[in-house]
Amino acid sequence: MTATAEPAPIRLVRDRPTVSLYSYFVVWGWLLYSFSPSVPLLAEELGVTKAQGGLHGTAFAAGAILVARLTPRLVDHYGRRATLVGAGLLIAVGTVVLVTGTSLAWTLTGVFILAAGGNVAVSAAQAGLSLRHGRASSAAVTEANGVGSGVGLLGPLAVGASVALGWGWRPAVAITAALAIGSALLAARLPADARDHAIPAPDPGPLDPVQSAPVDAVALDAADRESAVATRWFLVAIVAAIALENATTFWSTDLIRQQTGAGAGIATAATAGLVAGMTVIRFVVGPLSLRIEPARLLAASFLVAVVGWVILWTATSTPIALTGLFIAGIGYGAQYPLSISILLSAARRSTDRAQANATLAGGAAIGVAPYVLGALADSFGAHTAFLVIPVVALIGATAAVVGPLAARRASAARTAQLLAGS
Repeated sequence: MTATAEPAPIRLVRDRPTVSLYSYFVVWGWLLYSFSPSVPLLAEELGVTKAQGGLHGTAFAAGAILVARLTPRLVDHYGRRATLVGAGLLIAVGTVVLVTGTSLAWTLTGVFILAAGGNVAVSAAQAGLSLRHGRASSAAVTEANGVGSGVGLLGPLAVGASVALGWGWRPAVAITAALAIGSALLAARLPADARDHAIPAPDPGPLDPVQSAPVDAVALDAADRESAVATRWFLVAIVAAIALENATTFWSTDLIRQQTGAGAGIATAATAGLVAGMTVIRFVVGPLSLRIEPARLLAASFLVAVVGWVILWTATSTPIALTGLFIAGIGYGAQYPLSISILLSAARRSTDRAQANATLAGGAAIGVAPYVLGALADSFGAHTAFLVIPVVALIGATAAVVGPLAARRASAARTAQLLAGS
C-alpha cells in the first residue's frame, strides 16, 4: 500500500514585486492614521461643526466609489504597473491640495483626490498580492496591512508632536506626498505584467470550502444561490470592519479629550494605541490564518473589538483610554485583512472585480460612518455617539459566522451536483 504524501506547507514568499506592492500600504497607512485623528483639529481650525468635519469621510467615500469600478479596467487596459505609478502621483497631488487648504471646500477636494488615488493603489496592490500568492494570500494581504499600520503608527505621534510644537497637523500629513512618490518609483520597476505572475506553489490539497466558493454566481441552482449569499455576508463583514476603523480613528480624539481632559496633542497621539494594536495583531494573525480557518479568526476579532470599546468608553484617564484603544486595535487590525482575503480568495479568476465590489462597499462605509458618528456627537456628545461602535461590531461578527455557513452549503451542493452528473 502506497503512503499518501502530506501536502507541502504553505509559505509566504516576500520577493521584490511583493515588497513593491507592500509600499502602497505604507502610504495609505500613514495617510489614514495621520489625517483621521487630525479631523477634529481641522474642524476647529476651519470653524465648522463635527458633522461638517465628518464630511471628510464622505469625501473619502466619494473618491473610493468613483474608482471602484474603474480600477479593474485600468489594470486590464494599462497593466498593474502603470496603474500603480499613476495612483501614486495622484496621491501626491491630493496631499498637496489638502495641506494647503484654507476652507472646507478646499480640504474636501484634497481628500477626494487622495481617496481616488489611494483606493486605486490599494485595490490594485491588494488584488496583485492575492493573485501572486494564491493560498498564501491571507498571510500576504494581512502582512501588507500590518506593514501599513506599523508605519502608520508613527502618524498620530507625528501629528501630536507637530501640534505640541505649534506647527499644527499639516506638516505630519504632508509626509504622505513623499511616501507616495517613493512608492510610484518602486512600482515603475515592476515587471510589465507582474499582475498575473503567481509564485509557483505546491498542491495544497483539498480547498477549504470557505475559500473556494465562487463570488460571481449567476446560475439559479442551489450552489450558486448559496455562494451569492456567502459573498454578501463577506461584504457585510468588510463594511463593518471599515466603518469601525474609520469612525474610531476620526472621533476617538474627541472622545478622549471630553472624557479625560487631555490636551489636543496628547489626545491625538493617544490614537497611536489603536494603530499599535492593529499592527501587532496583523503580524500574528497573518501566519495564524494559514493554520486556522480565517473566518473563525474574523468572528473572534469583532468580539475583541467590543472588549476594547468597553474599556475606552468607560475610561476617565488617558492611560486607560489608551489601553482600550490598543485592545480595540487588536480586534480592528484583523478584521479588514481577513475579510478581504476571504473574499478575494473566493473570487478566483475575478479577483479585481471582487476587489472593486469591496472598494465600493467600503467606500459607502467610509462615507456614512464618520459622518453619522460626528452628527450624533454634535447632538448627544461623543460619549453617547460611541454606542454605535459595539452595534456595528456585533453585525460584523454575525456576518463572519453566517457567511462561511452559506459557503459550506454551496460547496456541499456543488459536490452533490458533481456526483449526480458522474
